[in-house]
Amino acid sequence: MEIVLVKLFFELDSPLKKNAANKIRGYLASLLWDDPLAHQHGSNGYPIYRYPRVQYKIINDSFLLIAFNEGVKTAEKIFHDIETINIDGSWKEILLKALENYEARFEITNQPISYSFLTPWLALNEKNYEQYMKFGTWSERRELLENILIGNILSVSKSLGYTVAEPIKAEIGKMREVKTRLKDVPMIGFLGTFSVNFEIPDYWGIGKSVSRGFGTLIKCNSL
Repeated sequence: MEIVLVKLFFELDSPLKKNAANKIRGYLASLLWDDPLAHQHGSNGYPIYRYPRVQYKIINDSFLLIAFNEGVKTAEKIFHDIETINIDGSWKEILLKALENYEARFEITNQPISYSFLTPWLALNEKNYEQYMKFGTWSERRELLENILIGNILSVSKSLGYTVAEPIKAEIGKMREVKTRLKDVPMIGFLGTFSVNFEIPDYWGIGKSVSRGFGTLIKCNSL
């Protein structure tokens, strides 16, 4: 299926730390609280459980927002209206900003495509974390991660209304555990490469908390 996207880039007056994505998300969400796409919450305050149409990221010390479909208007509003950002009580001036419109594909493919994670992939929940830790060999853990990866893609497909007509086959390449934090809670994330017979737009996230920038991937030939 074809996806209409925008890529919003901000260069601020100082480099950004990796955990700034969630803080910028919080600030912009407070300004756009009437727009559920900006913060993944409904008018009743409860979370919206679907693949986020607006995703906030820190890539190479700069802020990047990826939006698609309904989220495009949210990104355009941020681009036109926001001149400064408040992070932990400190105001940051936006020195440069750019908005790029483009199209991409999200669909099963005949051949595998290689991807690399730019930000930690939060693959594990409470249940499969215990399973992961019980496995004594990397081959067992890798197989579990491959199945989780397939599940992540199927979950996104369901949220987008895309029917996966053929089996998804994923293969983990080089992958390592990294320590990270989500809402100040220590987490295990993963960085590395994988291949899968599925086309995913660059800079999309998979796994947990993709709206906060986790699990951001890019095709290896795009690096």
